[in-house]
This record gives sequence, C-alpha cells and structure tokens, in this order.
Amino acid sequence: MIAKSAVVQTDSIGTDVNIGEFAIIRQNTVIGNNVTIHPHAIINSGVLLGDGVEIFPGAFIGKKPGGAGSLARLPKFKSVIRIDANCSIGPHSIIYYDVTLGRDVLVGDGASIREQCSIGDKCIIGRHVTLNYSVTVGRETKIMDHSWMAGNMKIGSNVFISGNVATANDNSMGTVKYSREQMKGPQIEDGARIGAGAVLLPGITVGRQSVIAAGAVVTRNIEPCERVAGIPAIPMADRGMPDVD
Repeated sequence: MIAKSAVVQTDSIGTDVNIGEFAIIRQNTVIGNNVTIHPHAIINSGVLLGDGVEIFPGAFIGKKPGGAGSLARLPKFKSVIRIDANCSIGPHSIIYYDVTLGRDVLVGDGASIREQCSIGDKCIIGRHVTLNYSVTVGRETKIMDHSWMAGNMKIGSNVFISGNVATANDNSMGTVKYSREQMKGPQIEDGARIGAGAVLLPGITVGRQSVIAAGAVVTRNIEPCERVAGIPAIPMADRGMPDVD
C-alpha cells in the first residue's frame, strides 16, 4: 500500500510493500518484497533495498557527502547504496552514498554512516553511533550507542564495542593536509572487546580476542588475547573475567 501523500518516482517496487505518508522515494531506486517505508523517510536515487527491509520515520538514505569547501579531505563516492534483506534502519538515521549493508543489520535511531562504509551481516550499529568515511565492519559485530568510529578504520567480525567509545585517526589534530596514509583509524581484529568509554588513538591495532577495559586510553598496539586497562592502557591481572576461546 502506498499512501496518497507519498512521493514515489520509481516503478521498481516488489510485492507487499508499504510506503507511509509523506515518504519520498526518488527514481532509479529498487525496492524488494515485503518492504516497509514509514512516514517522512527519504530515499534518494540509486538505492537498492532488499526483501524485508524496514525504514523508520525520518531516515535519510542517500545523502551526498559535502563540506561547503571546509573539508581537508575531498569526499569520493559512488551514488549507490545497497541494503540487503531484513535490515532495519532506525528513525532519523542518515546513510550517505556509497554504503553497503549486509543482511539482518540493525541501524539504531539517529545513527550516521558515511560514504565508502561496508557493514557485514547481522551487525548492530547502535543509537547515535557515527561511522566516519571508509569504515569496514565484519559480520556479527556490535557497536553500541553513542560510539564514534574514525575514518579509514577496519573492524573485524564478532567484535563488541561498548557505548561512548571514541576513536581517532589524526595525530596532527587537523594541522596538516589530509593524507590517507597518515590519517588511519584503529584496526580492530576479530573477537576483540572494547569497554565503555574507552579511547583508541590513531593507527593502533587491537589484536584478536583482546579485551580493553572501560575508560582505558589505548596508545599502542594490543597483542592478541591481551587484556589492558588504565591511562595509558597497560596489561591487567586476571580479575575473574570470562576466558576467551
């Protein structure tokens, strides 16, 4: 069912699709079967929605990157977005062009996903999480509310990142010209766990199955299965935390 007040400019619509009041669907958008688009959602040209996707009110899918001439980094992107089957896109979230979401991904309310990001199957991107440009996320990873992932960052599979985690990719703090080689976010390997409020500095590697305690400031590479805490983060004694396989 398509509401009379909705603006729908595409004919590529599957079966059992519901489009709510004042939603805007631009041309060259492909909508799969059993899709629900709630009122006031905006879906721009070049978006592909798989079967069973749900877009909640106020979501903006297909924002064009730009910086009014003030950005040090010139955005590069393709004007396409792919959202695979059974994804849920929360109210007032923003997904920029050149983003791919795997199957069964949950994007929370007010989240922002920038250009050149790729998210694997069965991930959770929590409320008001920001994925800056060129972030890759493996499958079954959880990034909890209000966390900020820096540009040029790779996050593995089965990673848990708690709330209010901050990352950085620029040791010069904006004083030098953008360079992809120099401005690199943390690389988080499979199975790592990051506690609430931790801070990860540019260019570090967090090894597989490692644990970073809440509030830690990580200034160096973390070895696989290492457990660290403190400011700066250093190895911690076993405090009854569950063993990691």
